[in-house]
Amino acid sequence: MSTRDLAALALALVVGGCAGAGVTAGTTEGPNLGREATPAQVAGWDISVGPDGAGLPPGKGTPSAGALVYEQKCQACHGARGAGQPNDRLVGGQGTLASKAPVKTIGSYWPYATTVFDYVRRAMPYMQPQTLSNDEVYALTAYLLNLNGIIGDSDEMSAQTLPKVTMPNQSNFIVVYPPRAK
Repeated sequence: MSTRDLAALALALVVGGCAGAGVTAGTTEGPNLGREATPAQVAGWDISVGPDGAGLPPGKGTPSAGALVYEQKCQACHGARGAGQPNDRLVGGQGTLASKAPVKTIGSYWPYATTVFDYVRRAMPYMQPQTLSNDEVYALTAYLLNLNGIIGDSDEMSAQTLPKVTMPNQSNFIVVYPPRAK
């Protein structure tokens, strides 16, 4: 038997073995792993926030309150005042997106202020995601928007005010998917 014949035989055995390992026709039983999540469990993970602010929780925060949270929980990874090092820069970069060395930061790239809140809430701090209170997330969002010159020192972010913030690069994003019919 040639090497080519052996390879074809081996392939046929593998494919045949995989096909035979499938679920028998007519059975509805699965692998019996885990258990179905309850509606309460699903609700605990359903924390998405839309660009229009849909899904924002109650709470509020100011840049000054956010500065304290940032110093304690963010500065070690993102540097003083969001300057970067060892991880991504969060501040600056305006006017660089069309250059050969674009700097994508909250102030130069992100299209919606609500996206900042959503990302911080679900993914930060990196080693302890979803441990910040809603007030801490609003405060951090306010601080980062303030550092980027998007909101003032005394502006308070909440479910009512955050969706009204217009980001500098918002008009440069296009909608790829048409709106869903209601």
